[in-house]
Amino acid sequence: MSVLEAKHIDKFFVNATTTQVLNQVSFQIKRGEFVSIVGKSGCGKSTLLYILSTMDTDYNGELLLDGELITGKSAEYLSRLRNEKIGFVFQFHYLLHEFSTLENVMIPALKLGKYSREEIEHRAMEKLRIFDMQDHALKKANQLSGGQKQRVAIARALINDPLLIMGDEPTGNLDKKNSDIVYAKFKELAKEFGQTMLIVTHDPEFAAGTDRTIEMEDGRVISFQ
Repeated sequence: MSVLEAKHIDKFFVNATTTQVLNQVSFQIKRGEFVSIVGKSGCGKSTLLYILSTMDTDYNGELLLDGELITGKSAEYLSRLRNEKIGFVFQFHYLLHEFSTLENVMIPALKLGKYSREEIEHRAMEKLRIFDMQDHALKKANQLSGGQKQRVAIARALINDPLLIMGDEPTGNLDKKNSDIVYAKFKELAKEFGQTMLIVTHDPEFAAGTDRTIEMEDGRVISFQ
């Protein structure tokens, strides 16, 4: 079963001139796959990720999520779809420092409104346990180390049990030790929980450990294996 499918995606930036930044990008990601996107800076990796995540809708081609054509859907519909079916992990953790670790993890679930606050709190603690962060649940986010913050950010991405986790350089700001911890947790999520993941990375070691790698060059996919 295909979780995500891109069909002939083109993307243009129009300023004084028109520049094509994505050119006929097509691929499928199946349920439970751990896939990385690699390529030199400026090759279109992050641009592609923002289209795949439904945050950028200004493109040509078709995008399907869980078998549903989502190209052309309203901003409101896509906003709910993102919150329910896609979890995001960025290079910067984007935690809210005025809230506790636990509250940060709860935020997307409170927004979705599918469960009671009590149930969301329980679910958030379960996600923190996956990352050995349960003992830090009541600490304010600014009391955590960089590696701990990124683990909390991944726990937050998991709170709504998304169909797909997307990451834009999630280990980019971390030292080797914390990068290895985050990578190991991603691997565990794929293997133990069957979580589908699509991660943009500059780290060849990280990419080598994923199931498949999409390699990009000048806005095109030059290999997917």
